[in-house]
Amino acid sequence: MTDEPAVVLSEDESWRRLGGVALGRLVTSFAGEPEIFPVNYAVQDRTVLFRTAEGTKLFSAVASNVVLFEADDHDAAEGWSVIVRGRARLLRTAAEIEEAERAGLMPWTATVKKHYVRVNPSDITGRHFTFGAEPDPHETIA
Repeated sequence: MTDEPAVVLSEDESWRRLGGVALGRLVTSFAGEPEIFPVNYAVQDRTVLFRTAEGTKLFSAVASNVVLFEADDHDAAEGWSVIVRGRARLLRTAAEIEEAERAGLMPWTATVKKHYVRVNPSDITGRHFTFGAEPDPHETIA
């Protein structure tokens, strides 16, 4: 990366980073209120795939016009965040479900999550952050 404290990631790099972790957050709207759900997921063909059971997460994801999905990672020196904006769609056909099953996505909790949901992106943005001390606000910038 560079010496800049925040750098915009390319689309390819954003997808690469998103595919390198397994836990993210799904943001939806339910009854006019924002909802956020932690989900384990997989990246498949530049989409975000997750499994869920019946309930608010499933209903609000597929009923929303737009959802956001965010994942990030960090260590002591640097971090990153990627946000996907798009539509969530419940997979229904045998071919769609068969393709989703090839991702090998298993529930993290001992519950049945028989529904696959795919977020088809309209936009993806990523940022890489280099951590450090706050600059002195009294220093003059040349």
